[in-house]
Amino acid sequence: MSETGFDINMPFVEHLGMRLLEKASGRARVRLDPRPEHLNSWKGVHGGVLLSLLDVALSSAARALDPACTGAATVEIKVNFLAAARGPLLAEGRATRTGRTLIFSEGELRDLEGGVLAKANGTFKLVYPRSEE
Repeated sequence: MSETGFDINMPFVEHLGMRLLEKASGRARVRLDPRPEHLNSWKGVHGGVLLSLLDVALSSAARALDPACTGAATVEIKVNFLAAARGPLLAEGRATRTGRTLIFSEGELRDLEGGVLAKANGTFKLVYPRSEE
């Protein structure tokens, strides 16, 4: 396990500085303490960073359903930005529906006071190691 708490190597996630706080039973929580390079021209956290944070939280929730998987491919994700994001951020994802090959997750991005800054839902396909032939 890396110092970021994730059990798989994700260089982009490490580059952004995300930390996994919890991942179990179809749930995941991820924290980001924004740095100056994460900000937009209005001094809020850039929407691309917020989308990435939610993508990681929702896909981690999907991965929490099967410890044998080595990743999750994002098939589709939708985010509604509700308020400007500043300061430390917490994203929570919940895997709410599983099919034969796809998992649907939903979640929120909050500030440390619990205020909802964004809502997201997405569809993910779990990735497994290739069998040696």
